[in-house]
Amino acid sequence: MGPMFITANDWPHIALRLSLALLVGCMIGFNRQQGGRPAGMRTFMLVSMGAALFVMIPLQAEGDSPYAAINALSRTIQGVATGVGFLGAGLILQESPRKSATPKVRGLTTAACVWTAAGLGAAIGCGLWQMGLLGGLLTLVTLSGVKRLNRSFMFPIGQDKQGSTQDLTSSDDENDD
Repeated sequence: MGPMFITANDWPHIALRLSLALLVGCMIGFNRQQGGRPAGMRTFMLVSMGAALFVMIPLQAEGDSPYAAINALSRTIQGVATGVGFLGAGLILQESPRKSATPKVRGLTTAACVWTAAGLGAAIGCGLWQMGLLGGLLTLVTLSGVKRLNRSFMFPIGQDKQGSTQDLTSSDDENDD
């Protein structure tokens, strides 16, 4: 059996994988919760650990051949990605203020974070904990660091005749969720 596969009675590895998935989800969720976003720490922890659980099932199931387990794992990961995509779709809202003909879309970043948390949980569930932890760290850098960079290089481009630079900055903060 390869390092990805685990036996049902390998409690230390099962606990490590699930705990690391919870930790990665917690880190991302804490970041989102601090900004007052619709999905917080508990949601991200559950999505990440749930994805780890789903991918660990075919890794523990004894099949006729390792190819059957890999095939089942592939289908499981596809199912997790699709299912979490639907969860993320519920977080996306389209608002159309009466004053403006341009609709505002909110929740895209949060939905992408939920999807990423599921991917990180799936990676950790497969035993790729280094990839999961590094991916979690890079996700936090992306969420915090890129937003700061965007603010510092903000140029008053695309503002209409009635808008100001202050209005542009505040609307950018609202859209980046």
